[in-house]
Amino acid sequence: MRHDLEKTLLGKITTLPQLIVSIAAWKSEGKKVVFTNGVFDLLHLGHITYLSKAAELGDKLIIGLNADASVKRLKGETRPVNDQNNRAALLAALFFVDAIILFEEDTPRELITQLMPDVLVKGADYTVENIAGAKEVLANGGEVKTITLVDGYSSTSIINKIRAQTVS
Repeated sequence: MRHDLEKTLLGKITTLPQLIVSIAAWKSEGKKVVFTNGVFDLLHLGHITYLSKAAELGDKLIIGLNADASVKRLKGETRPVNDQNNRAALLAALFFVDAIILFEEDTPRELITQLMPDVLVKGADYTVENIAGAKEVLANGGEVKTITLVDGYSSTSIINKIRAQTVS
């Protein structure tokens, strides 16, 4: 049974060619495909709440996950705390996540234009005008949604709290 579980989890972590085929199949079945992205360095209640709300906006949830090199450029040399393989595996363990795809760029705009989801989702700390890929998804007849984040939860604040406790 453990082997089947690992196979199921690892099967959610996919490549662009595989994901394009999956999306075509899902759409041919009338499924609504939702895409969101992020670093998801230390998985916490804020992430779980956000991702579950994103999943409710359609039938299939895809997460674009910043690869380690991208995270370092965006967050600094001490990040990520968890490498891309660990972060992807944790996200794959969530029952409402259907696929995870890594991307090396600073934004997933190119990935989004290739996947063309029905719904593009980001946290409400973004405006639609500032969401990478929003213009392309809207031009293709899709929707762009923002989700209110849970106050008090962020990987950065958790990391800072741990560092402060370690120093004192």
